[in-house]
Amino acid sequence: MSVGFILARRFTLCAFANFVDVLRLAADEGDRSRPILCEWSVLSESMDPVASSCGVTVQPSERLGDPARFDYIVVVGGLLEEIPNIGPAYTRFLARAAAAGVPLVGVCTGAFLLHRAGLMDGYRACVSWFCHADFLEQFDGLEPISDQIFVVDRDRLTCAGGASSAHLAAYLVEKHVGRAQASKSLHIMIIDDALRPEKPQPGIPLDFRTEDPMVRRALLLMQQRIDAPLSVAELARQMGNSKRQLERHFRTALDTSPQAAFLDIRLSFARHLLEATDKPISAIAVECGFCDSSHLSRMFRRRYDSTPFEIRKTRPSVEAPTPQ
Repeated sequence: MSVGFILARRFTLCAFANFVDVLRLAADEGDRSRPILCEWSVLSESMDPVASSCGVTVQPSERLGDPARFDYIVVVGGLLEEIPNIGPAYTRFLARAAAAGVPLVGVCTGAFLLHRAGLMDGYRACVSWFCHADFLEQFDGLEPISDQIFVVDRDRLTCAGGASSAHLAAYLVEKHVGRAQASKSLHIMIIDDALRPEKPQPGIPLDFRTEDPMVRRALLLMQQRIDAPLSVAELARQMGNSKRQLERHFRTALDTSPQAAFLDIRLSFARHLLEATDKPISAIAVECGFCDSSHLSRMFRRRYDSTPFEIRKTRPSVEAPTPQ
């Protein structure tokens, strides 16, 4: 399998590294990194180093050339403010790739870049829940998917970035090289197993299902402010709506108020942390926007008829390893 990478200015290093390391580990025996079963190349118009969002630079390995020599072209996005700056040469290259039938992959905000290039019309696109509202603002009439880690829609593949990049890469390795090589890559990267595309993204308010774009955007903004909850008035102001308008949409779409939905999101996240981590209850309370553990406990009992301490006590215990 041959993959060409296009790195946007100030791309997300983690997303790129996860994707390319799955290829590297699947390509050879052990950890020898020879590009035998997979090969990859970072493509460039100018061959100048590309700076990631954290400042680390990557040196391209070859010029754009003919996209048909690759099985996939992967566009790794990054900071939203840099999306318009990909450059016409890259847009033309991606259009040639699409015309030649080369599947295009958008990683992190790479889906934005593909949309900007006019190459996602009629396709579904996966976008991080954190960028959902920004996507709606920039691409009128397009509805991104923010409750899956990646989406495969014919010859367009998109993922939310971060760890989901590794799972999308493993999906492609399994398809072209083999399941054993895909599993090997993930296990060496200390990732338990490959996740399927429909796996929910962490942080999405899965209990709330609605097609109302105003409510969906509000829910995502709530997710981004779990540790410092906004008032409904401030939430509406940031969205450019009135408080009464937002409350009316919530009542119609979800039969609840924005305040109640926000509290439910915070309590659901607190429960997740109680069940999945060993963080102190006091730390979980602060992380979920409660004054202290007592405040969390009161709200928690009303919602779940149990205290955080009782929930944590019921967690399945992990057996200690047997001495050898």
